Amino acid sequence: MLNALVAIALLLGAAAPKKTAPKAGSSAPAKSAPTKSDRSKKNAELKLKAGAEGPLCLQCHVPFKEQLEKPFVHTPVKTRECIGCHSPHASRHGKLLAADKSSVCLTCHDKLLVKEPKSTHKPVAEGSCVSCHDPHASANKAQLVKAGTALCAGCHQALTDGVAKATVKHPPLEKQGCTACHQPHDSGVATRLLKAEVPALCVNCHKADAKLNKAHMGYPVGGARCTSCHDPHGSSQPGMLYDTVHKPVAAKNCGQCHGLATDPKPFLTRREGMDLCRSCHAEKVAQMLDKGAVHQPVIDQRACLNCHSPHASKTPSLLAGPMKTVCATCHADTIARQQHSPGKHPPVMDGNCTACHDPHGTNGTLLLADKLDLQKCAPCHEQMSHASHPIGTKFKDPRNKNLTVNCLSCHRAHGTEYKKLIPFAKSTDLCVTCHERFKR
Repeated sequence: MLNALVAIALLLGAAAPKKTAPKAGSSAPAKSAPTKSDRSKKNAELKLKAGAEGPLCLQCHVPFKEQLEKPFVHTPVKTRECIGCHSPHASRHGKLLAADKSSVCLTCHDKLLVKEPKSTHKPVAEGSCVSCHDPHASANKAQLVKAGTALCAGCHQALTDGVAKATVKHPPLEKQGCTACHQPHDSGVATRLLKAEVPALCVNCHKADAKLNKAHMGYPVGGARCTSCHDPHGSSQPGMLYDTVHKPVAAKNCGQCHGLATDPKPFLTRREGMDLCRSCHAEKVAQMLDKGAVHQPVIDQRACLNCHSPHASKTPSLLAGPMKTVCATCHADTIARQQHSPGKHPPVMDGNCTACHDPHGTNGTLLLADKLDLQKCAPCHEQMSHASHPIGTKFKDPRNKNLTVNCLSCHRAHGTEYKKLIPFAKSTDLCVTCHERFKR
């Protein structure tokens, strides 16, 4: 009995990986793919009979033979070396993998990743290679589960839908797909998995010469950030500009805000901060600054540029990004609170902050666009017009006589740890903060 237990222990010990593979970006020395002698040694350790590798596995895994007929077969599968990835007896990992899924691929493919990446593809960072690759075989090159842009659309559907709808196409994207500009695994030189930072990436095709300057009203744009005006994924605007274009840019009147193309420093703006925007938007600026409460980004040095792009944008009102993203640059804690709240407030979840707030300034509290009463919440919560707790300017808050009862007396619009956006686990605990005589 003891000898049998020892034998089993030896087998399990042989099946377990001796070392975990290096993580992406580690400083561990690179390993080459297992050689024929390495495989023979492993076979000997497992005491496998001659030929007891892939052919033996296929006696039970008969449907797997179909994988071998596909055009692109993973090398260990092609050589019938199933134990290259799997343990034949037992494993601590799913599907009898010889190592954790986040490291088993790196035992051979560790050279695909750079040591110090500036950006890493999410599936790679999570060790989920099978999100993109079939570990056995595929109809697509590199064992990709889908071909080209269709694969990327699995996660980036909104982006690929925009590419399909664009009337002005970006030729590299049309001909080569996403990998024309992006690395599929990680990038050691740029953010967003780019093969090079902008504009270095762009000038590989668009030479920074007199022809390029002429197309930009004579301005020397070879060193400018191309993506401040152009959508690299395609657009419905001439010149592949973003969908929302600042009027001076659309009119090719760069000199309205910048110096002349012939100036020593042509990209310097004619004025700083809000003073530049005021030259066209004087009425709007006056309205903002006349409010009792002005949003902090409006009055700091960058002013309008804190939230808006000066040239062009994918989003309405020239926002520098989706509203939720722009607001989260300062209010990340507020956005995160809603993510974890069991009660969801649609305007916050959808990133429609201006449904309740004025982004420039108001005469009320919390930059609310209207007075905090039924007028603000009722358009979405129609039940307030026919069934509601006493609310409005006629009703004083018992907890603070300087306040009236309004929606925020009981609810927190950005979320709490509890249901219905209330700050207590039980509604009765909330009620007795005012109705003290009912406390138990």
